[in-house]
Amino acid sequence: MFLTWRLLGSLPSKPSCHAYQTPGQAFASADRALHRVRSGPLWLKEPGIARLVVETIVAGERERGFYELSAWVVMPNHVHMLILPKVAVPEITRWLKGSTARRANQLLGRTGLPFWQDESYDHWVRSTREFDRIAGYIEENPVSAGLVASMELWPWSSAAWQAEAG
Repeated sequence: MFLTWRLLGSLPSKPSCHAYQTPGQAFASADRALHRVRSGPLWLKEPGIARLVVETIVAGERERGFYELSAWVVMPNHVHMLILPKVAVPEITRWLKGSTARRANQLLGRTGLPFWQDESYDHWVRSTREFDRIAGYIEENPVSAGLVASMELWPWSSAAWQAEAG
């Protein structure tokens, strides 16, 4: 399962009027828009906030047993994950978004305010080829956004964690 969710208010208010041939093309276009956004919340750029989201993602596998984690990245305004779910996907997203929103808002001095956009994007991966393509897409996200020159240099990703582990 490929999961994506974003900060509330992170997409430009004017939606694209372009018609896409596939939902995947529409998703990629929206993801590129998230990379270009210079306004709206970018709370995930703050190391403390990014770290708590990463720790929660990892805890979902290691402590909660909600999924097997394959690839992930925390970008300045959105998150991508590639997982094999072991519980219902709505339970996973509710837990991830709920627990991180509360803790992030505490760190930011915000109380009772929405943090994440209500909806999330999910897509069942149907082949090994698609799995490999999506894993690469996730780990290359910081490079394609122009944040780092190499995926291993983005500290909030599975690529960096794997490089660090050796």
